[in-house]
Amino acid sequence: MRDGQTRWSADGLEGPSAGGIQMGGLMADPALFKKLYRILSWSSLVGLVLTLGLVLRKSPAPHIPYDPSAAARVEQKFIAADQARAAGHQSQVQMDRTELNSYLMQNLALPEQAQPGTVQAAGAPSGGAARGSGGTRSASPAPALGSNEQPTLEEVQSAVRDVKVDMDGDVVKAYVIFDFHGKDMSLELDGHLRAENGYLRFVPIGGKLGSLPLPQSTLDSAVEKMMNSPENREKLKLPADVNDIQIVDGHAVISYK
Repeated sequence: MRDGQTRWSADGLEGPSAGGIQMGGLMADPALFKKLYRILSWSSLVGLVLTLGLVLRKSPAPHIPYDPSAAARVEQKFIAADQARAAGHQSQVQMDRTELNSYLMQNLALPEQAQPGTVQAAGAPSGGAARGSGGTRSASPAPALGSNEQPTLEEVQSAVRDVKVDMDGDVVKAYVIFDFHGKDMSLELDGHLRAENGYLRFVPIGGKLGSLPLPQSTLDSAVEKMMNSPENREKLKLPADVNDIQIVDGHAVISYK
């Protein structure tokens, strides 16, 4: 018989001669394993580069219409609510996204806020404020997503460069630009707001670090740890006269007792 063909013998069927596949098992090819190893190594490297690229690539900020009179309208709404409560009536304060962002910018001391009490229009260039380098330790929100050590709200706020809040139906969408070792990164959080036993609660339903979607389990764990830490819990306590805070039909609604 020719090489590579099966032949019969007295002992039965014999395998192919030299150069064929033995019947007792497959011969491992070292070159094949070496090639597979190289493919897997390059695939892992490409995946890592893509992940880092998505994290470092800031997602687009929501467009919030700018209205210079929005902050004054919010103040008038709170004054009217105080007067209604003083007269023994229940009251509410409703804010649309422009009013809410104006109120936040007026009351949050952010490093890139050009002047206290002013609101920067969406899409307007920042004032190029220098990064804070004082004695107060800053902590970006990113490490908190996968760390057991949770920063306080003051530490997170010191690293935050800009905050924009949008509302859609009953969902609040927070867009945060923060400093991470000199690099501006973005964090998006979507979820529901509510009052629970006198404290403000946030229930996440989605989020992104840069352009990278975050697993729901990671979001739940990070938010739960931050809100339940002793340093932060008391700061999330609502005033005694506030009954509830909700997002309703794209508006922030504060209900008083």
